[in-house]
Amino acid sequence: MTTTDKPKIWVPGDWNAFFGFGTNILVNLLTLSGLLLYVLKMPPDMVFKHILPAAGLMMCMSTFYYAFLAYKLAKKTGRTDVCALPSGISVPHMFIVTLVIMLPIKLATGDPMKGWQAGLTWVFIQSFVLMAGGFLAPIVRRITPKAALLGALAGVSISFISMAPVLNMFMTPLIGVVCFSIILVSWFGGVKYGGIPAGLVAIAAGTLIAWGSNLFGYHFGGMTTEALKASFSTFGFSAPTPQFGLVFGGLNWPLLSVILVTAIPFGIYDLVEAMDNVVSASAAGDEYPTTRVLTADGIVSLIGCLMGNPYINAVYIGHPGWKAMGGRIGYSAATGIMVIVLSWFGIISLMTALIPIVAISPILLYIGMLIGSQAFQESPHKHAPAVVMAIIPSLAAWGKLQIDNSLGSVAGIHHITDEMIASMAQTGILYRGLSILGGGSILAGVVLGAITTYIVDRNFKMAGAFAASGGVLTFFGLMHGEAIGINQTPTVALSYLVVSGILFGCAKFATAEAKAPEPEEAEGMTGALAAE
Repeated sequence: MTTTDKPKIWVPGDWNAFFGFGTNILVNLLTLSGLLLYVLKMPPDMVFKHILPAAGLMMCMSTFYYAFLAYKLAKKTGRTDVCALPSGISVPHMFIVTLVIMLPIKLATGDPMKGWQAGLTWVFIQSFVLMAGGFLAPIVRRITPKAALLGALAGVSISFISMAPVLNMFMTPLIGVVCFSIILVSWFGGVKYGGIPAGLVAIAAGTLIAWGSNLFGYHFGGMTTEALKASFSTFGFSAPTPQFGLVFGGLNWPLLSVILVTAIPFGIYDLVEAMDNVVSASAAGDEYPTTRVLTADGIVSLIGCLMGNPYINAVYIGHPGWKAMGGRIGYSAATGIMVIVLSWFGIISLMTALIPIVAISPILLYIGMLIGSQAFQESPHKHAPAVVMAIIPSLAAWGKLQIDNSLGSVAGIHHITDEMIASMAQTGILYRGLSILGGGSILAGVVLGAITTYIVDRNFKMAGAFAASGGVLTFFGLMHGEAIGINQTPTVALSYLVVSGILFGCAKFATAEAKAPEPEEAEGMTGALAAE
């Protein structure tokens, strides 16, 4: 769609995207508040008067900037269907920095201020990794197949984006499943609700069911009047204040030695994830500059960090979903305003006490479904095996996380011994395999997906190059390992190098020009094998 007029800042579809994306951001803010208050045991004043206002400032800057980029793209192309990139606090990093960085420091010192400082230092380093990596990202994007990038993204969306919401939905089905059906028939089935956004209808329905169930003694969603009354105590204006002393005070080697182990590999994760999401937006028709996106994430993260926010900013998975809802430019800027209001005026706890989380979960599942399917829809049909290959490492990472969290919460076990691994293997739980395959899962997905794609295309030289890069990344612990270092998973690294040699040999000596089977042929082959 094109036009000669100036781009419109707001169109009717922005309401749908705003309520969808806004509730996504709200869920993240509610989760973040819970981690800070109940896991780190931070004082409410520290959370609501310092950390959340700084996080709100960062997210507002980010959403306004991406609305501006969308406006420029719409003006340059003359199109009316340009959709702004969604962005906000990186959800995987939210848990990593809380549980791996801030919590151990807080427990070791007994001081929540030290835990906060560790998080700020971690983001400070991450910000510069993002800004520097932004200049390399376009090169990586050019040589990496779409199936590998979108497939790795699909792995994240299926495991870490979709699984928790769908489990929550079926634990409280009268709210979760009903709300999901309201969203599904609208966003996939085209059903309209008289101009009211489907996301708002679903949330309203879930809230009514939750509070209505209290009248009959069922308490679906866990809503209570006591919690609602208590939530008003956080009201009050709190703007962020500079925290330079905390940030620069954390730049000492004892703290950095703990932080660098995760900061560097997760900085690379950020680069790959951002590239994936820019590719996802490109596949949906909106071409954004990768370098500018990564640099912007680094800059706003740095500003947020200096103001007291210990969480990194990232372009979110989900651009095609918000675009499919009708989102264009305004939804992003409107979300930024909403975040400022929620975080600077102490409204987050009120929202927590008023809206059941399970009523919001279906929106996240919808996004996971859309991104997972996009990897297959936007890649050539013959690359479908590569998409599946790229998904698998994230499934392994998710499986390992479930085991780790289960042992930690039920038995207080936070270190898995060789004896425990052997015992699990006897019952079919291959923990070591999950750990190796799931280490650096998004990088592993991209590399394995790229190798598979180039083999399918008979480009053995590029397949060999990606296999060699996989060996190097694995050797230094960036893939298939638990920590950065030298010779972290030597046999896996050697395996990649051997595969690389085989592929380079195929590139030089192979003479067969066997044609990759088309889907119909592959189907026939599968049937023949089944018959045998």
